[in-house]
Amino acid sequence: MTTTGRQRFSVRTGLVEDDPDEGSYDGVPQHLVTPLQTWVHSALRVNTSYEEDTLADAVALRLRLTVPNRQRTAQYLCSVNNEILLDSIDEILAIWSAIRPDASRPIEDLEFILDQGGSAYRVNEQQSGLENRVLPAVRDAMNETISQAVANQSVGSAAEHLNSAWKAAYGRHPESVRAYSEAIKAVESAAHSTIQPNHAKATLGTMLGEIGNARSKFSIAITTPAGKDPIAPIEAMMRTLWYGQTSRHGNKAATLPETLDSARAAVHVASTLVQLFSSGAVVRNP
Repeated sequence: MTTTGRQRFSVRTGLVEDDPDEGSYDGVPQHLVTPLQTWVHSALRVNTSYEEDTLADAVALRLRLTVPNRQRTAQYLCSVNNEILLDSIDEILAIWSAIRPDASRPIEDLEFILDQGGSAYRVNEQQSGLENRVLPAVRDAMNETISQAVANQSVGSAAEHLNSAWKAAYGRHPESVRAYSEAIKAVESAAHSTIQPNHAKATLGTMLGEIGNARSKFSIAITTPAGKDPIAPIEAMMRTLWYGQTSRHGNKAATLPETLDSARAAVHVASTLVQLFSSGAVVRNP
């Protein structure tokens, strides 16, 4: 179930002028503290191969938490808030995915709480942790591209790199530098057999050089008007990715890590390129 933009009754009837901020909430806003604490309490009591205290202790150890003296770990985890509460939920899901993959009902309850409460986070597709929420259509398109790349051996490890880039960009603890780097690797893998099949150490940079030196060798499935360059849109996206990676090399100036926004944008550009190469939309002419 997904929340919609439905206005409050008081707004629809004119009792108040407008809704308060109803965007996605980062962290744990006050209205989500108790529901999520209650969920943790229930989750720790679910019948698993771990007893309640063992599961709670495992979570605390993974998070390097110091539990106050004379307080049970499970009791402590049910009282925390903000990022520790989210971290605890993330670790419970990770442990469940390893020892109890059939824990569907508690996960459905958690998804309902996060969704209805407007949280910026959701349970990931593997149900092994939390990730930032994105539009379902965007997520589905990404999953479809990854599946398509898995099925196409000619694009090498593009699917693995694209999946890693997605997780690094939208996981509970985003890693912008890694997300950007994995996005580039995904494109390099997908484009290698088309752009530079005989270059064992091809990179996005060498592929751009190949395109620049032999543009007529490449074409795309989209009809290109006479006199126009069919490979130009693909080249532009590849060039944007390549030159947008600010942390690739070090020099006398300070190295600038990619921002999270730029990394996420890079992941989506990479997804488009991987889809085009893995589907055969971009080809090398005989």
